[in-house]
Amino acid sequence: MDLRERFIETNGIKLHVMEAGPADGPMILFLHGFPEFWYAWRKQLQYFADKGYLVVAPDQRGYNLSDKPQGIAAYKIDELAKDIIGLIDVYGREQIFLVGHDWGASVSWWVALKYPDRIKKLVILNVPHPKVMAKHVFTDVEQMKKSWYIFYFQIPGAVDHLASVSNYEWVVDLITTSANPGAFMPAELDEYRKAFKQPGAFTAMVNWYRAMVQTKQEPPKSFDVTMPMILMWGEDDVAMLAELADESMPYCKQGCLIKFPGTSHWIQHEQADKINPLIEDFFKKA
Repeated sequence: MDLRERFIETNGIKLHVMEAGPADGPMILFLHGFPEFWYAWRKQLQYFADKGYLVVAPDQRGYNLSDKPQGIAAYKIDELAKDIIGLIDVYGREQIFLVGHDWGASVSWWVALKYPDRIKKLVILNVPHPKVMAKHVFTDVEQMKKSWYIFYFQIPGAVDHLASVSNYEWVVDLITTSANPGAFMPAELDEYRKAFKQPGAFTAMVNWYRAMVQTKQEPPKSFDVTMPMILMWGEDDVAMLAELADESMPYCKQGCLIKFPGTSHWIQHEQADKINPLIEDFFKKA
């Protein structure tokens, strides 16, 4: 890939960013989730750069080469959203296209709700609307079974220690066992392991989950998503009930739900040949 590397100051921290495509092209910001980093978008970056977009994929705070502030409160969703608004400001854009997966999707929802004027169009991959997420993760027994790891991650130091002493093998297993065969190549998983080993990274990554449970957010004025958006959903996601996608759509005033049967949580890896043209077509429409 023809990528450019940058370190950008935003919201009091420095984020490691990879970008490609013409500097004056329409900007697409890609936000990764747990336990990935900018590399999560390796099947999208060159595709959209070749279409004339400026594509930007940061390591979000705590991940890989980005800053890793201390403490759980540093990873509350309000701060994560401010990081993204700061990035948009640095690039001098009034509005951008925003694409998020997993935790990156959660941040994308939050940015769209709290800063709707900054997002031209929104694409969410396999994470429900925040209201739906909160309702089911904490009250729905079936979803709580699927989300067991969120509660395990709350134990101070436990998951951080287990990951490091096993050379992050269980984290790699978490990825591969929840994905369809062939979604991740061994060499690609080696890149993930390198990111996990960055000093302080894994604790910071898990702190996102701790902040989710242990901190309070400042709610947006409205929970309606007003800009045009698509929710893409792999129906074989082991971590999320499929009905959460349907329950999200009433909050999306210009929303469309596209389901992918036989697709796991790792939708942008498994269905790149389908979702890339769908996103491109969506962004091109007036």
